[in-house]
Amino acid sequence: MPDLRIAAPIVKRLGRFGPDVKGLIAVEFAITGTMLIYGLLNAVDLGYYIYRRMEVENAADVGAQTASKTCDQNALPATTNCSGLNAAITSAIQNTSLGTAVSLASGYPTEGYYCTNSSNALQYVSGVSSKPSNCSAAGNASASPADYVQVQVTTPYQPLFAVSVLGVLGWTSISTTSWIRMD
Repeated sequence: MPDLRIAAPIVKRLGRFGPDVKGLIAVEFAITGTMLIYGLLNAVDLGYYIYRRMEVENAADVGAQTASKTCDQNALPATTNCSGLNAAITSAIQNTSLGTAVSLASGYPTEGYYCTNSSNALQYVSGVSSKPSNCSAAGNASASPADYVQVQVTTPYQPLFAVSVLGVLGWTSISTTSWIRMD
């Protein structure tokens, strides 16, 4: 059993702080303010990320549209028959607001023949080395395959605040892909 003679003076001294609540509001405000500031930092950081992602998506769309504009139907498949395709796409994506911070992802642009399947989704049916005669591989033999070019762009990303959720998750880049039908 503990010796209550030792604890009694300590309890008596702590008891005099019970009715004193002058600093309680300041402590509550400090705790609440910290949580509010953390939420505000995350909102700003997320807004910045969304803005950058939108700019990267725009660059990918511009790159895909440039592929269509640069290579006419007589030069299909574009990745093998259209000289200057990669240079034109790179120039277009870097002519956006991101400038040289955005780049064409490694291995892109890609090209292939696609058909719509029974779920109305695009389904890859063949590479550009040989065009299939129909879309029977996708379950639609009456349709003709279409040539699509895919452009993926990427840019480095650094969160504004290291303590934000995006900073803690360690996101370091933003990538997005855009498609365009060439024929």
